Amino acid sequence: MIKDKSVTPDGHVNLRTLAEHLELSQTTVSLVLNNSPSARSIPQETRDRVKEAARRLNYRPNYFARSLRQSRSMSVGVLAPDLSEGYFTRVMGGVVEELTAAHYFYFTACHDWKRELIETYPRMLVERAVDGFLLLNTRADQIAVPVPVVAISAHSAAENVTNIVLDHHRAVEQALTHLRSLGHRRIAIMRGPRAIPDSEVRWESIQRVSAEIGLKLDPSLVFRIEGESWSIKTGYHPMAPEIGYKPMQALLEKTRDFTAVFCFNDIAAIGAIRALKDAGLSVPGDVSVVGFDDIQSAAYATPSLTTVRQPLAEMGKRGAQALLERIAHRERPFPAEIVMEPVFVVRESTAAALGGR
Repeated sequence: MIKDKSVTPDGHVNLRTLAEHLELSQTTVSLVLNNSPSARSIPQETRDRVKEAARRLNYRPNYFARSLRQSRSMSVGVLAPDLSEGYFTRVMGGVVEELTAAHYFYFTACHDWKRELIETYPRMLVERAVDGFLLLNTRADQIAVPVPVVAISAHSAAENVTNIVLDHHRAVEQALTHLRSLGHRRIAIMRGPRAIPDSEVRWESIQRVSAEIGLKLDPSLVFRIEGESWSIKTGYHPMAPEIGYKPMQALLEKTRDFTAVFCFNDIAAIGAIRALKDAGLSVPGDVSVVGFDDIQSAAYATPSLTTVRQPLAEMGKRGAQALLERIAHRERPFPAEIVMEPVFVVRESTAAALGGR
């Protein structure tokens, strides 16, 4: 067995000096460090030796040289409305994990649903030579770029775009069937802001599922998180529980003739629960509450939140994987849609409806 040299190379260690130090070919070292499928043919002892030497000698790959060889910048642009706690942080967790493993750098731009920023930021990122775009809750038909695009929860019909979406029909079916099984018939529906693509898709699913299971929707119990409550202009974070608190407070001023509420997301559901309690109602004693997303704090709310779990981190990982595949193989056909499955999680915020209500 050839052992690596005992003398440590001086100065910056590049691929050539690392290979010379190990007395291996640059190709062998490169295959191991890039986790290439071809590296499986290399003995495990050699692979371990390469990785140990790279770590010990603080080897850093030259991404600039690699990008010139591959005609790529090894970077992508991520466009999102915001990166607040909840949906976006969970999705980005999966995105970052996948891009980091692929040695890709990423630029993140938040547009706060401002049309001028949605148009301007992609141009700025293209000028920085990104290899592709990952859109979070941002419609692909709003931007025009000459590189591959993958959209998460955007429901975009734009050509040559892969959409990562949740099966909203199944998600709504699980939530409404659960409430119906508990005896709830007067169910309030909290719709999402018009700016968010998921809002209309989920509302359409609510209407279809309600008809399928024989649940009558009362228009007076359908209310919406308005766009202005989703803006930094209001003086609070766009994903603060207040987005659900104020709409629920307004509904309670009009009527209390309901026994359950299906909220647009978990953050809004937590705010709705606070509004119900401030109005002297108990959850789930008087009103059951169902959220959507299953963010980390949902299990620790009081009461803990019954919710539809979106596989947010997995959606982020799958979106990043699809984008990298499209960048590497631009000539291949790719599906317009990749559908992810929801999971319904029952916790403390739902219970049987009170008799006679």
